[in-house]
Amino acid sequence: MRTKVLIAALTLALLPAAPAVAGRGTTLQHDADTIRAVGVTGVLARATTPAGTRTAVSGVADLATGQPVRPDGYFRIGSTNKTLVATVVLQLVGERRMRLDDPVEKWLPGFVRGNGYDSNRITVRHLLQHTAGIYDGNFPVIETADQYYEQRYDARSEVEVVKAGLSHPPDFQPGGGWKYSNTGYNLVGLVIKAVTGRPWYAEVERRIIRPLSLSHTYWPGADPRIRAAHANGYTRFAAGEPLIDTTELVDADASGGFISTLADLDTFQRALFGGRLLRKAQLAEMTQARPVEGSATEIWKDARYGLGIFSRELACGGRVWIPGGDQIGYRTRLGVTGDGRRSAVVSMSTQLYDSLEVIYAQEGAATKLIDNALCRRHGH
Repeated sequence: MRTKVLIAALTLALLPAAPAVAGRGTTLQHDADTIRAVGVTGVLARATTPAGTRTAVSGVADLATGQPVRPDGYFRIGSTNKTLVATVVLQLVGERRMRLDDPVEKWLPGFVRGNGYDSNRITVRHLLQHTAGIYDGNFPVIETADQYYEQRYDARSEVEVVKAGLSHPPDFQPGGGWKYSNTGYNLVGLVIKAVTGRPWYAEVERRIIRPLSLSHTYWPGADPRIRAAHANGYTRFAAGEPLIDTTELVDADASGGFISTLADLDTFQRALFGGRLLRKAQLAEMTQARPVEGSATEIWKDARYGLGIFSRELACGGRVWIPGGDQIGYRTRLGVTGDGRRSAVVSMSTQLYDSLEVIYAQEGAATKLIDNALCRRHGH
């Protein structure tokens, strides 16, 4: 499900935002209201600059009760999780416990073999940068309401996800292309466990969540609920269909497992680019981004991918790092400047598949919110 939504996001992000709400000015609240006007049930937004932090909310947390959203609400972070996982790997590299160019075979001997795969040729760097060629077409996908009700409580391990991917030949040989792979990040999770003796999520908690006091970020495991105050996540799977409450879900693997809040995600991305989590050499490795391929080349201007994180050009010039992600019912978009001084987070508790036009409008409105928050001519 994260692959489908990511490709939609990449294909649409540069298209025009929804029409502006008249008379409000270009502010964070205005931009949140613009996202809401597309049909998103609830929007949470936060922007931080040297002048301080602003938050804005728009819409409701529950369509049945009309309860308003709250800025401290929890949500599923989707593939923002990949940036957490990549940060753990780079910390281990900085501690000389592993190398980015270690072959997967060194840590998982005999596991990635056959069917066109050779783990002696696949490196950790390949996995983190989506250049390993790991087939992702068997990653679980929910595309209809019926599939959601049938699969929402299905649990799967990283081993199961990876084996399903390896049952199909690779998309290309290691280093021979670029293609987004959730399955590849499940393999990274297994490497982390091999290096440390602990699950990837335990290392995220130990190395990132506790040091940064991210007390509102947690790994849900097999619990399908969001355990604290939150906006319900809704999905319209096709035009003419009703919004389906898709809040409950078991989906906590290494490609997109954690649940968090605006404030915690903002703290994380600012700490990452402010030098609090990685040494200079490892942050330089993370941000050594390569051009992406396929449909992504037609969307974000000069879209690139580093290790666990995208970057693109801001509307006002310069680059923004965007550790965003999606999980059914929720879309999360982040943006942070290279020095960590200006940042934005927006959580949308709706995924709309009415039409390409509607998808364009939602993605474009979120992109505009981040650009307005980070560009000095709009932000503080």
